[in-house]
Amino acid sequence: MKDRKTKTKKPTFNVVHRNDRAQITRVLAGSGQALLPMLELIESAQASIDELMHDSAVALVEQLLVLSAQKVAGAKQRGRDGGPVLWHGAQRGVVTLAERQLRVQRPRLRDKAGHEVSVPAYRQLNDASIGKRVRDIMVAGVSTRRYAQVLPEAAGTVGVSKSAVSRRFIEASAAQLAALNERSLEELKLLVIYIDGIVVAGHHIVAAVGVDELGDKHLLGLALGASENAQVVKDLLRGLIERGLDASLSYLFVIDGGKALRSAIDEMFGHRAHVQRCRTHKLRNVLDRLPKTEAAQTKAVMMAAYKLAPKDGMARMNKQAQWLEREHPDAAASLREGLQETFTVNALGLPPSLTRCLCTTNIIENPNGIVRRTSRRVTRYQDADMALRWTAAGFLEAQKSFRKIQGIKDLWILKAALGRLDKQAHVDEAKLAA
Repeated sequence: MKDRKTKTKKPTFNVVHRNDRAQITRVLAGSGQALLPMLELIESAQASIDELMHDSAVALVEQLLVLSAQKVAGAKQRGRDGGPVLWHGAQRGVVTLAERQLRVQRPRLRDKAGHEVSVPAYRQLNDASIGKRVRDIMVAGVSTRRYAQVLPEAAGTVGVSKSAVSRRFIEASAAQLAALNERSLEELKLLVIYIDGIVVAGHHIVAAVGVDELGDKHLLGLALGASENAQVVKDLLRGLIERGLDASLSYLFVIDGGKALRSAIDEMFGHRAHVQRCRTHKLRNVLDRLPKTEAAQTKAVMMAAYKLAPKDGMARMNKQAQWLEREHPDAAASLREGLQETFTVNALGLPPSLTRCLCTTNIIENPNGIVRRTSRRVTRYQDADMALRWTAAGFLEAQKSFRKIQGIKDLWILKAALGRLDKQAHVDEAKLAA
């Protein structure tokens, strides 16, 4: 793994945060061909219309104007050197994109006789039809396959072809994905690992998000498979271990209850895996099998039981299952299935401040939501690799806004509990070896 640095090519396309206008401007100034892929990446990051139309959109439009001016006057020259058209500073202007106006700095050009020379892009962007097309690109997040249909005139203005845009985006997103799945995990002191699956354009992708002992969240990796089966999850976990995740330590795994997830975790981590089944999924699975009149009562019982010690809580759950058995056997069976693993956080002795975020998969479900919204904007996925790259882009953007988990002041309790389990595991292994 240490020799990978010599083989990895640095990406030629820079992805910057949508709120960093200064950095966006610097990147775009260096390469006009980055403009349209950047637009797509901004939208894939779920930037809102308002955000796009202010900081990011202003920076992008200003660079389009500079590039257009360069096509007329060439690069900026000191003094009066250069061709028949010269640069003459800049002035404030307004570009209309659909119904919205952007106040921008636009270049000024003059010929050697002192007459004003227009910047083609400035004139075209204020054309209603062209402006609407630019706006559609920026806020609709269209795929590169639609680029030539949506904005043919502007493509000619900046000299960017559909193939060049597509190639740059593929290179950038592939580099992102490679960096994610090759990043060393040796320095991360993880306590919790969330695992969940998502379907993008019919392709099953499994994601892992970790929480370290400081309460910080980290996107750990993604795996692609024909379905969310045990082999896909094992491949993901094996990759994490190969990149430095210590399989000899105990971790709290939070999952939705899928059998494939559970069996894969068992096989890769054995008794060092302490699994918490998502209570939100459990509640939904049980209540969906009940009429509304009885669902409310069962929900109240379950919520109250989760606040008790494991033995008392499970006893109350089993009593409720017995009550449901006669008229709603499916609900009773669902309630009993995996019951003990819905109380793992209780068994670890964790306080309510921690159990609220460790008893559900919400931490990984939220990034999944971003990926789902992003994937719906792509009109056609060419293959599974494309789906995986877009999923990675969505997750990586979501990671930028990751916050520390709730209850970080009590994380030491979880660390201590897992440490005790590690010691017990070593004792048990020593007995077996003897």
